[in-house]
Amino acid sequence: MQDLLAQELQACGARSIQAAPGGAGFDGSLATAYAANLHSRLASRVLWRLAGGPYRDESDLYQIARAVAWEAHFKPSQTLRVDVTATRSPLRSLQFATLKIKDAIADQMRDRCGERPSVDRSSPDVQVVAHLDAHSADLYLDLSGEPLFKRGWRVEKGEAPLKENLAAGLLACAGWKPDMPLLDPFCGSATIPIEAACIATRRAPGLARHFAFEKLLGFDASSWRDILGQAREAVDERARFHITGRDISTRVIQIAAANAGLAGLDQSIRSGALSLSAGDARTTAAPGSAGLIVTNPPYGLQSEPKSATVAHLMARFGDQLKQSYPGWDAWLLSGDRDLPAQLKLKEARRTVLFNGPIECRFYRFELVAGSYRRVRAAP
Repeated sequence: MQDLLAQELQACGARSIQAAPGGAGFDGSLATAYAANLHSRLASRVLWRLAGGPYRDESDLYQIARAVAWEAHFKPSQTLRVDVTATRSPLRSLQFATLKIKDAIADQMRDRCGERPSVDRSSPDVQVVAHLDAHSADLYLDLSGEPLFKRGWRVEKGEAPLKENLAAGLLACAGWKPDMPLLDPFCGSATIPIEAACIATRRAPGLARHFAFEKLLGFDASSWRDILGQAREAVDERARFHITGRDISTRVIQIAAANAGLAGLDQSIRSGALSLSAGDARTTAAPGSAGLIVTNPPYGLQSEPKSATVAHLMARFGDQLKQSYPGWDAWLLSGDRDLPAQLKLKEARRTVLFNGPIECRFYRFELVAGSYRRVRAAP
């Protein structure tokens, strides 16, 4: 997703953007960072790099952290959490490395402010993140707080919900635009339809939540009010689109409707632009003559059904795709590499993506009228 993320950051005014595995770095003002938190649909969090340098042991990490003017960013009365991630680090214990960085911050604050901050692992005011590679360490302030995929609208989760930023990534990878009819026949709690409807109504993903940067000493409240006000004015409640979410469970559809309401999409539901209803993917007809299917069907690893049951479900769904969806493009995220065989369809494209820890494939199937039987080549 990093190239798509780079495009988002550019739209937020970021400079010197460098996409890298797992994310993208950029330069910009604090206002740029505020905008990235508010508008990015793909990022998990925005981190502000404060310091870095080579290290050999935990003492070097202590000195790197001790050199930062932490009192310029937060008060000792605020609570703190330190997290450390590493790639090929020579250190034996990341827990000890975390402790040394925390001690350096606390010691520096005590020396300069006369008080040490308290640690809060569950809901800290300030979170410091360190990343170690084989030779160098970087220290960051987390400007997001709660991960950015938490949009603030979930009343209840379904059985195996997608993260909202992954749903947005699937829509971007599939090339979906608001003028294209969209269907999710296995919508669950409606993460994909709701994310799509928010895109169509130009609703910034962070409008219903708060961010960690609001608690920092350098927080520019005036700039943030301007950015937030512009985002609210940009929402288009009268946008026209056709997004459909279906699930076999009426209970899950009730959850989906409640989620959509919390996301501010009541007007879209009343107008019929966003439709959420109970329906069996094996038997329900297409909601139009052509469009895009983007869905995360059950595949046994992330949900309750046994693999044989799921294989049978996918076979029946494949039959329905062939019969009722000519002219549609179907994009399915699955951790089951046998999915194309189960559907009896040949994928036009596959992209490796991770749904949490599960390595998945995002399959594209081009659905055309006629027979899908494979023709045996002549010897």
